[in-house]
Amino acid sequence: MTSSNTPLATRARRILETVPEAALPMTYQQLAEALGFTPPRTIQRTAQALEQLMREDAAQGRPFIAALVVSRRGENLPNRGFFDLAVALGRLPADSARHVEAYREEYRRALVERGSIGRA
Repeated sequence: MTSSNTPLATRARRILETVPEAALPMTYQQLAEALGFTPPRTIQRTAQALEQLMREDAAQGRPFIAALVVSRRGENLPNRGFFDLAVALGRLPADSARHVEAYREEYRRALVERGSIGRA
């Protein structure tokens, strides 16, 4: 099976599970490039794949691997859509004043989960 036949979210998960930890967090642009995207809509397609991963992870009770991807602008945080979906999925508190702290914990949990893949 070629990578073009593999579902986008699956490809994104594999990249996030195997990229060297020193390269984390990745930016949306870095993940888009790793997925082989070219304009237009590279970030939009990347965000859609990450949202699918968030839904899968929530359904399985896993940390959000999408937490390993951040905006290149700002303070090493994901885009607003991450927070909105995380709240909708019940993973982050509705109180936006608590989002950064809750996100940092989700990031730590995702790193731990990622490190346990292959040891299981």
